[in-house]
Amino acid sequence: MSKERASASAGRVGSGEQVAGSPVATDERTITLELFRYHPETDAEPRFQSYEVPYNEDWVVLDAINWIKDHVDGTVTHRWSCRMGVCGSCGMMVNGEPVLTCAAFLKSYFPFAVRVEPLVNFPVERDLVVSMDGFMDKLEAVKPYMIRDDVNDTSGGEFRQSPAELAKYKQFSMCINCMLCYAACPVVGHEEGFLGPAALALGHRYNKDSRDHGRSERMDVMLSDEAMWGCTFVGECSVVCPKHVDPAGAIQQAKAMGAQEYFKAFVMPKGAGA
Repeated sequence: MSKERASASAGRVGSGEQVAGSPVATDERTITLELFRYHPETDAEPRFQSYEVPYNEDWVVLDAINWIKDHVDGTVTHRWSCRMGVCGSCGMMVNGEPVLTCAAFLKSYFPFAVRVEPLVNFPVERDLVVSMDGFMDKLEAVKPYMIRDDVNDTSGGEFRQSPAELAKYKQFSMCINCMLCYAACPVVGHEEGFLGPAALALGHRYNKDSRDHGRSERMDVMLSDEAMWGCTFVGECSVVCPKHVDPAGAIQQAKAMGAQEYFKAFVMPKGAGA
């Protein structure tokens, strides 16, 4: 935990009036949410603020945060969109674990207090919102797009692919950029320049795509000291992934691919296998 979060202190806020469009409480019981509050431009240090929220077994943590914002404290700042585990926007630390708050049910924590913090290993923009700039830069670094020499071929046609060829990379294409794996990865926490699980898995996804011709360009990036060789294979990135992408597995496959190409360069004539 960062020094900022360790220094946060608690306050308490009561309930408010109903706002149209927000979750409707159906239970007289309540549950306490302790929200991380911090505005870097105006606050000397972070704090935790406690809110009593109506308990509903059908609610997820995101519903409770939305209820607080709609009924009690409109200054609470958090990021969310689909509420269906598709967009990846609502990733936060819940009781110390990186999760999608739209998939974390209150009944899993009741009757104990729920502490909600922004994802660790990222700069805090405000309250529960973190900056994604560094993450997006790392994704861009692995050239996450199809690279071909014949895209301007006037003959047209499709770049066909068999089901077996699709199966080689499909799992690694399911990432929703929720960044939970970066919050779980101990290497990301210690090495700011480490490309990280999602970026490396995404690069591997395109390297495994039979329609792509850009593997050598990507491997120049992925073979660097701050890329896949920095991975210590703890595996927490795969444990927390809500889409079962298995970035840890992707990185180990990429390591094997890189090692194979390295040794192949010593035994094969120059240009062979290109």
